[in-house]
Amino acid sequence: MVRYFEKQKKGTLQVLETLTPGCWVNISPPFNAVEIDQLAKQLNIPMDFLTDPLDIDERTRFEIEDGVKFIVVNTPALNEKGRDDLTLYITVPIGIIMTGKHIITISSYETAVMQKFIEGKVRNFDPQDASLFVLQILEQNVYTYLRCLKDINVRRNIIEKEVYESSQNKDLKRLLSLEKSLVYFVTALSSNALLKQKLQRMDLLNIQKDEEKADLLEDIMIDNSQAQEMAHIYTNILSNTMGALASMISNNLNEVMQRLTLITIILMVPTLVASFYGMNVKNLPLQESPYAFWCLLGGSMLFSFSLVLFFRSKRMI
Repeated sequence: MVRYFEKQKKGTLQVLETLTPGCWVNISPPFNAVEIDQLAKQLNIPMDFLTDPLDIDERTRFEIEDGVKFIVVNTPALNEKGRDDLTLYITVPIGIIMTGKHIITISSYETAVMQKFIEGKVRNFDPQDASLFVLQILEQNVYTYLRCLKDINVRRNIIEKEVYESSQNKDLKRLLSLEKSLVYFVTALSSNALLKQKLQRMDLLNIQKDEEKADLLEDIMIDNSQAQEMAHIYTNILSNTMGALASMISNNLNEVMQRLTLITIILMVPTLVASFYGMNVKNLPLQESPYAFWCLLGGSMLFSFSLVLFFRSKRMI
């Protein structure tokens, strides 16, 4: 779906019916191949600039071809399409294309970053200022990572509290989901950091002479580094938590097996005596006594009770 936006004097975004100079073009699902092809021809954009961001595994990078600037940055997204059943968050690419007269954004997912611009929640947003728009996308992208990282940490704390009461395999699966999300985040944040360093070094956005925009890029890079540190810390904490949980489950299993073994040993004596007296043989003790059953039962119970006391003295029960 291709939509055109233009900022009004009141600061709100207006949806346009057709392409106009200086407007923002946002392409999101569902996609119309014919419409995208027409847009590429109309704006003289290389077709791969519009198709590469639709690949979920596209790497972070930037290119310049025929005066058209192309940036790919990774952003977090909820795993609603089932890319991986054991992952809460994944990272998807956002393509940013600057033609000089228009700025085009495209992604295979409805991302929280672009939704903020569409809903008018970003201050001082103006599609006609392409360099500022790109910086604001990078800024909101880092904020989205930070929010997702905090959500992952909250979920981890909740699971930990539940684990203290009852540890099960499902808890390991939930933690694994968070850990895999963090792996995606660490990888994406690292590649995004390299991209921003290259943007700053090569001055792709032509902002070196604009102190305010240059400072904004510096702040974005600092926030990205903070998000990287948080992702690494949460990954380490989660790995330790999963290791501790696995040990708890193993210990619980060992305790159950130990108890079952002790119960088997305790019940072995009455079973053994009953087995002997169940044989059709002569000369067994108390064979002719009318009190044989009660004597054997009492003796077996006494011996079993002695075993219980012995195991308790060894703190095995």
